[in-house]
Amino acid sequence: MVDTGTDFRTQALRENIRDVDAVVFTHAHTDHIMGFDDLRRFSHARGSMPVYASAETMRDLERVFQFAFDNPNPFPGYLKPEPHLIDGPFELGATVITPLPVPHGNSIVNGYLFSRDGEKLVAYLSDCSGVPDAIADHIAGVKILIIDALREKPHPTHLSVNQALEVAARVQPKATYFTHIAHELPQAAESRLPAGTHIAYDGLKLVSE
Repeated sequence: MVDTGTDFRTQALRENIRDVDAVVFTHAHTDHIMGFDDLRRFSHARGSMPVYASAETMRDLERVFQFAFDNPNPFPGYLKPEPHLIDGPFELGATVITPLPVPHGNSIVNGYLFSRDGEKLVAYLSDCSGVPDAIADHIAGVKILIIDALREKPHPTHLSVNQALEVAARVQPKATYFTHIAHELPQAAESRLPAGTHIAYDGLKLVSE
């Protein structure tokens, strides 16, 4: 799982998600963390919930959800986070996850590259106002690029459609999906996008094998 948005519970019920192995956080903005407590069902089933985040994001999580992190012996059914600091690539099962630091306005947040057996499967850049050349080069040729494309007009903390297309043109993924989109960018706008570029939607399922 990447992030726990405010409507995480609703999404989990709608998509019939029965198990969560771990959660990887991009950053601690409200729209990415406020479903955190709804992990308690999955945490109880596992005994604890592995939580991966940068040092800054982990500090924010521990501050906002102090009741969970400062409770070494929670009652049954309570959330028991198991914190893991991200300071480089790490593995979850057979998947290697590489953090991709990108600017998000005045902040630096993590995107992620998911690889398996040396193959770049998915690059996830949900919140960014730019993609450094080194990051674009690192994810070049990835199968699926999921990238911030808030709207067509420029924005100070998110990529515009044209900026996202410029990144995709450099990365050359097999498929690109725009995410973190505003209501100003309707699904119908996909017809104006280059071949292989799509607007993501709730419940979308992707296979990267």
